[in-house]
Amino acid sequence: MSQMSARTLEKMREILMEPDASGPEDMYYMIRGNPNVTVWNPGSVGKEYVKTYGHYHKHDEPETYHVLHGEGIFFMQKMGKKIDEIEEIKVQKTKAGDVIKIPSGWGHFACNIGKTFLVTVDDAPSDAEHNQNDYTPIQKMHGFAYYIVEKDGKPILARNHNYKKVPDVKL
Repeated sequence: MSQMSARTLEKMREILMEPDASGPEDMYYMIRGNPNVTVWNPGSVGKEYVKTYGHYHKHDEPETYHVLHGEGIFFMQKMGKKIDEIEEIKVQKTKAGDVIKIPSGWGHFACNIGKTFLVTVDDAPSDAEHNQNDYTPIQKMHGFAYYIVEKDGKPILARNHNYKKVPDVKL
C-alpha cells in the first residue's frame, strides 16, 4: 500500500543554510510504495534551492533513482570516523532520463534547480523493516557538508562550516 506525505519548510529549517528565510510551505512530496516517487516544488529558501532533508543508509543496499521530470542535483557524502569529517563527496547534475546510483552507506540529498517540478522514482525499501535511514547526523550538523545555492542564476556549492574536515569539490 502506498502512502503520501509532504515535507514542510518548518520541518526542514534545522538543516537549512538560512533557517529563517522564506520559501515554499511544502518543500517536497513523498509517495512511498513500490516504487517510491518524490516530487520537489520549484523555488528556494533564501539562496538555497528546494531540497530533500537527506539521510544516511543503515542498510547495505545501494539505491537507484530515475529522473522522470525536471532538473536537479544529487549530493552524496561518505562520512569519516567522526560525524564532522567527510571522506568523499560526489555531486551529480541531473535531468529527465538520467539514472543516479547512491552507494550503500553514503548520505545523500537532492535539490530542484529548475523552474518546474523535479520528479524521481527510486527503489529504496519502503517497508519499516528494511527502510533504515539515519537522519540524525544531518540534523546534528545542520545539513550536509555543502549547501547548493543560487548565484548569478546558477547553482554553486556553499560550505557548511559545522564540518571540520571536508574535501574540496566543484559542481
